[in-house]
Amino acid sequence: MRERTRLAQAVERQKALEKALEDAVDLAELAEAEADEAILEEVGRELADLREKVQRLQLESLLSGEADRNDCYLQVNAGAGGTESQDWAEMLLRMYVRWAEAHGYKVELVEETPGEEAGIKSATIKIVGDNAYGWLKHESGVHRLVRISPFDSQARRHTSFASVWVYPVIDDSIEVQIDEKDLKIDTYRASGAGGQHVNRTDSAVRITHLPTGIVVQCQNDRSQHRNRAQAMAMLKARLYELELQKRRAEQEAQEAQKTDIGWGHQIRSYVLHPYKMVKDLRTGVETGNAQAVLDGDLDPFLEAALALGVSNKRPEEARAEGAAAS
Repeated sequence: MRERTRLAQAVERQKALEKALEDAVDLAELAEAEADEAILEEVGRELADLREKVQRLQLESLLSGEADRNDCYLQVNAGAGGTESQDWAEMLLRMYVRWAEAHGYKVELVEETPGEEAGIKSATIKIVGDNAYGWLKHESGVHRLVRISPFDSQARRHTSFASVWVYPVIDDSIEVQIDEKDLKIDTYRASGAGGQHVNRTDSAVRITHLPTGIVVQCQNDRSQHRNRAQAMAMLKARLYELELQKRRAEQEAQEAQKTDIGWGHQIRSYVLHPYKMVKDLRTGVETGNAQAVLDGDLDPFLEAALALGVSNKRPEEARAEGAAAS
């Protein structure tokens, strides 16, 4: 039924675009016949809006990966650097929450470990909505911030790092086998806000998968049983994503092509001093409006990374090929 609904919505979007184009063409012909410049300008704006919608649908057609339509978990971890990196991790988390909310996704906090003075040491959120994983899957990696530190009394420039990890939520139709002897399960008291009961009982759960070293934790519920179930679901999702990464790596090796997408590689730099710029090091996309990006305006970066992930070509290479073909 979900697949049927998705396809029906796609067909309706297509029909709506075709109808809007027909109406715009009819209106343009009428305006030309009456030499009405005002209406022609209005039609021009409508056609530009239609072009953007079509381009968006073309990009969404690239979301054809095995788990692209799934919800996703997004985890942020502060790098070395204490308060600086912890504050940067919180800024990144806010950026992704803003992006998700602007696109109509539901955001659920799974766990958060606050920093000693400011920011967060780590946090995991669940982003619920169609194609959430498909849009965000290339955000995994190291994000670098350069700015004048608000925590430095001498106002010196600091460089901070934080890591982002994105992996899909998997449903019951996907089976992931986990051997209990491969698990180390710890319970502890939750930190931060959450109510008297949460903070006074060992309700938080941390699960370590010994063969891979993957660690997941959940503390968003007062029930240890529900936190454990959520943590197990996250672990299955991480193991599933690990398998997807192995498949992608094998495919890339066969094609003898290298990419910088993956955990442990710096993918984007955010510079707030001495100038303002955000630049993606994989696609070459950059903007001088760093504040808009930190407020959630990530679409140009996500779209370019998605196109690169499908074609393994940088945007300028694709444009050059298109110009040569024309």
